[in-house]
Amino acid sequence: MLTLKASYTVKPLEPSPTRLIYLSDFDQSVALTHAPTVYFYRPISDHLLNPIEILKNSLGKALTIFYPLAGRLQRTGRDRLEVNCNSMGALFLETKSEAKISDFGDFTPTSETRALIPSVDYNKPIDELPLLLVQVTNFSCGGISLGLGISHVLADGRCAAHFVSEWARIARGEELENLPFLDRTVLKLEEEDLALPRFDHLEFGKPPMLIGQTNDLEEQKKETTVVMLKLSKEHIQKLKKEANEFPSVYTSSKPFTRYEAMTAHLWRCASKARRHEIEQLTSVRVPVDFHSRMVPPLSKHYFGNAVFPMRATTTSGQLLSKPLGYGCSKIREAIEKVTDEYVWSSLAYLKREKDLSKFRYSHVLGSTQAAFLGNPNIAITSWIGLPLCGVDFGWGKEIYMGPGTIAFDGKSFVFSNRDEDGSFDAPFRLQVEHMDAFKKYEAMTAHLWRCASKARQHEIEQLTSVRVPVDFHSRMVPPLPKHYFGNAVFPMRATTTSGELLSKPLGYGCSKIREAIEKVTDEYVWSSLAYLKREKDLSKFRYSHVLGSTQAAFLGNPNIAITSWIGLPLCGVDFGWGKEIYMGPGTIAFDGKSFVFPNRDEDGSLDAPFRLQVEHMDAFKKFFYENT
Repeated sequence: MLTLKASYTVKPLEPSPTRLIYLSDFDQSVALTHAPTVYFYRPISDHLLNPIEILKNSLGKALTIFYPLAGRLQRTGRDRLEVNCNSMGALFLETKSEAKISDFGDFTPTSETRALIPSVDYNKPIDELPLLLVQVTNFSCGGISLGLGISHVLADGRCAAHFVSEWARIARGEELENLPFLDRTVLKLEEEDLALPRFDHLEFGKPPMLIGQTNDLEEQKKETTVVMLKLSKEHIQKLKKEANEFPSVYTSSKPFTRYEAMTAHLWRCASKARRHEIEQLTSVRVPVDFHSRMVPPLSKHYFGNAVFPMRATTTSGQLLSKPLGYGCSKIREAIEKVTDEYVWSSLAYLKREKDLSKFRYSHVLGSTQAAFLGNPNIAITSWIGLPLCGVDFGWGKEIYMGPGTIAFDGKSFVFSNRDEDGSFDAPFRLQVEHMDAFKKYEAMTAHLWRCASKARQHEIEQLTSVRVPVDFHSRMVPPLPKHYFGNAVFPMRATTTSGELLSKPLGYGCSKIREAIEKVTDEYVWSSLAYLKREKDLSKFRYSHVLGSTQAAFLGNPNIAITSWIGLPLCGVDFGWGKEIYMGPGTIAFDGKSFVFPNRDEDGSLDAPFRLQVEHMDAFKKFFYENT
């Protein structure tokens, strides 16, 4: 629970220019809301430091330099906007919370996180809304958070990072490093330059809709939720290697980047979780920084929106059946379109738009006033390379920095993990019904794996594996027919030590499972068939499911095997007298074997019958329910 202790208006400490500032059409066509970010800091050891006074005083000095942030927006003709630099100031709140920083867990953006950033009433006249919102929250553990809301119209991520880093420099008593470049007319088309756009600019049109739908209203009403995805350095390296592995029409002369590989991976996972038809068009929206793409380049410290929302589009069938490099290639194609000529053409396109308001609501959670960017689409913003992290106001760097909210279905940010170990965080919002498929099996399997290893009291050096059958229908090129009647699952295995599995977060186990699953491509399936073709005796593979069999490799302790029935239409079978009251496996064949499937109550819960040695079962049940 938050308690408001004080509310201030922080104005520039010295007189700043009073004038109207032109806003480019890129500024005009973004959300009227504030971009919410939050920083968490450990308890301050120096009790002589007063963070509230330090932040207020240094902010006043920073606003003297970044004075547009102390102004207000106002409307001009054709519903265009401009900045009135009137020094009305920034909103600064001081709050107190009974919570501890540890209560925020892995810092997944939630309503509790959003409460750490000031909110404003967007129904008020636009010239009454502060362009910069600041909130300092003191936690019961002694730590603090700094929540920021910076107007989308005034600043993109690069500008926000510049402002915060200079503010922190002032707070530490240091000189400014880089002044902002405030002349936005460098992106202004003069009347004599109003040529027709040279490109189609499909990125400004409506994104794909689900097959059979004429509007997005039903999709927009569906409940969504956020998960914090953790991508380890090893996982990212493997994704990047996979993306660049197969020389083909998909590969580029320049290797695909980490961002392209991660974005293509998230795109594929979302399409699979959403169970799209193979003909379903799907797109990923990727903001492209065009500072260095202009001729001459924009100033590094240009203070305004200089990112372009490009869109890569293909069918879900193509995306899932072809290698990861295919998705990367579609993303690369979209990014490479952004040239100096393309930027000026887009400005010409926007200049001819009578009403830019339709572009201003795409970031607003639940908004129906703009094109819906969710299912069957996603939007991934990269903060990789931006100096948003490591911000020190005089009491050390933050322990975490991230977005305060994820605005809509399919939206994610990708940024460096706070451990600075080469891993990345990616909070991702999806519809609840899809999120279960996106993460539930991996999370449940990793949890079962950890609990089994703990109950079996393994040594920390003990190697342990989990066997996961992978459906490869949609992974073939072309995809197998949906109704192919034969075995089309591949028994993959994730392996690690019990020490690693139990000492690291649950996400580590999930990442090992995900790595195993992602290996299964069209090429991998054909390679496995070639392997089996050379085996003289296949009988050794035929007894692993037979209870008590000693004729095949033992899949039990220290290992487990989990089969998912999530998403299979095994339940709800009606022969004319109604649906069953329960459906499940008739036996569980061996130690460490389990099936995971929806509970008969259809309330989102799962059943998982699990066979273990008697000596391990009591401890397993204890650990399983203690950690759920």
